[in-house]
Amino acid sequence: MKTQQVKTLVLCALFAALTAVCSQIQIPLPMIPINLALFAVLLCGALTSKSKAALAMAVYMLMGVIGLPVFTGLRGGAGVLFGRTGGYILGYVAAAFLTSFILERWGKVYWKMCLAMAAGTAGCYAFGTAWFMVLTGSGLWASLTVCVFPFLIGDAVKILLAALLAGRLEKPLRKVLA
Repeated sequence: MKTQQVKTLVLCALFAALTAVCSQIQIPLPMIPINLALFAVLLCGALTSKSKAALAMAVYMLMGVIGLPVFTGLRGGAGVLFGRTGGYILGYVAAAFLTSFILERWGKVYWKMCLAMAAGTAGCYAFGTAWFMVLTGSGLWASLTVCVFPFLIGDAVKILLAALLAGRLEKPLRKVLA
């Protein structure tokens, strides 16, 4: 196997593992828990190409679907993916891809990273909220009240911190992967 392929596999595994760890740092809420997984997802999107970012989140999702306890609350299995939070887990793939896609075009200046991560977060919200609406039969406003509004401030902090950390890690990571 070529060195670059090995580096890609290691990078994807690293971000899948980081997402699994961050998923366990949580504040339980009745419907949708608050956790740090989105922080890892956004960091992945900022530090990798769009294909690697999507692959890393797909690996995370696959690990959970096959039963590894990587989802919030040390849960795993396909049932979690088809539950109330499954749309967010699918949204992680979209968020990482979208963040990376935007940054590949705009460049990686702090404020541009924040905007790209906000767009990625909006993509995750869209998947999660739509999935929640389908499963519960709730309307848009009721779903936004449960699925988006309680998370806005915390996710804004995650975006600011992930963009800051990505800016600091960009050059060292590029040297390692070269």
